[in-house]
Amino acid sequence: MPDAALLALPEKVLQFGTGVLLRGLPDYLIDKANRQGIFNGRIVVVKSTDGGDITAFDRQDGLYTLCIRGIEDGRTVEENVVSSAISRVLSAKSQWAEVMKCAANSELTVVVSNTTEVGIQLVSDDIRQNPPVSFPGKLLAFLYARYQAFGGDKTKGLVIVPTELISENGTKLEGILLELAHRNGLEADFLEWLESANRCCNSLVDRIVPGRPDTGTYNALTEELGYEDELLTISECFRLWAIEGDAHVREVLSFAQVDEGVIIQPDINEFREIKLRLLNGTHTLSCGLAYLSGFETVRSAMEDDTTAAFISNLMLHDLLPGIPYPVDQARAQRFGTQVLDRFRNPYIDHRWLSITMNYSAKMQMRNVPTLLHYYQQHGAVPQYFSLGFAAYLLFMRGVHEENGTWYGSTGSEAYPIQDDKAGYFADLWNRLEPTELTQTVLHSHALWGHDLTQLPGFAQQVAANLQQMLAQGVSATVAAALTEKVSLEK
Repeated sequence: MPDAALLALPEKVLQFGTGVLLRGLPDYLIDKANRQGIFNGRIVVVKSTDGGDITAFDRQDGLYTLCIRGIEDGRTVEENVVSSAISRVLSAKSQWAEVMKCAANSELTVVVSNTTEVGIQLVSDDIRQNPPVSFPGKLLAFLYARYQAFGGDKTKGLVIVPTELISENGTKLEGILLELAHRNGLEADFLEWLESANRCCNSLVDRIVPGRPDTGTYNALTEELGYEDELLTISECFRLWAIEGDAHVREVLSFAQVDEGVIIQPDINEFREIKLRLLNGTHTLSCGLAYLSGFETVRSAMEDDTTAAFISNLMLHDLLPGIPYPVDQARAQRFGTQVLDRFRNPYIDHRWLSITMNYSAKMQMRNVPTLLHYYQQHGAVPQYFSLGFAAYLLFMRGVHEENGTWYGSTGSEAYPIQDDKAGYFADLWNRLEPTELTQTVLHSHALWGHDLTQLPGFAQQVAANLQQMLAQGVSATVAAALTEKVSLEK
């Protein structure tokens, strides 16, 4: 429980968004720092949308319980923290004047946001509306009010850290703010203050925060805690917040000192690449294979020795050496090990079928660059990658269409193929034998941006895996491949 003194700390952070990711990562880290006498500031939250119930924050004085559950370095973690980082939550729609008063708060130093990926977009917006329509419009109106309140004092600029899951999120937000300032006819002195006194930092967040648990889990936690919490939130124990910044940013974001999961450095592309290739890439190359092997969730697949061995070997033997960016190998290896712990988390059910959404686009973005780089480095077929790719082709075999959605079949179960290329693959499966289908798909420049049949042995290995999956099943094919690999290594 928080000490009463923590509730009297000044508001230093303006946060756009009340979502569980913000509560489970930035807000958690600020609360952790406050408890150690570092940063010493609370968060005033702006709720931009009409949905949800913000009165729960009022009823609980901004307090909420974060139940941290997972596996870290092989040990089970169960920790409950009552966070006191949030001082109050304001509605942009009904309390915009109150939000704007915060612009004159001399203690304010930081802006954090998570408004979903569509939040950082340029729309025609009048910052004099109450409130402006878009998140960038609201932020620009706030910054302009701050500029006016302090007469353009450059020491009153803010460090702005968007956490939306888009590449170069800080750079894009800054560009939109400048364009909106021009469109709103704001004076040149303000434009100069906006650019020189404020920092928009690119950042990358990584923590699974499913949010409020199901009724059974909530009731069990309520009994364990001894109180009810309308805002109770579950998160995994892994956390990463990588922020692009210099010494000034590090000084302002002093809460980074208290947790090794916060990293502030001039370039965070390494972290983006490691996450994209090892976490997201492994998900993409495993989802079809695991689902067709009969596993509904990531956790259940990790409880099977064969599938768990495939996932581990895929990540550490094929994807790690193929990362198409110079990375610290020890850091990448450590991240990979942590990812495997996260996949085994007994408290989180991540469904494979959800991961198959936009399967083809994910394969192209996350995995094809890794495949090409692996060949540049090794000139050989990445065996586990070829198994995952064969399972992708098999998963994309649509057998019937209903209301514009193609469905595949595994045993007696039908599953939706949530991919804009589903019709293309249904047509190929209807016309071609597996070997010709494999050649056609891998040859497609439109799909991959490259002719993957030019990679020596890759098309042949994928086709052989696909044939074996059709004849013997996916699980048996993976088991046989793992046995053969072990025999060759001996």
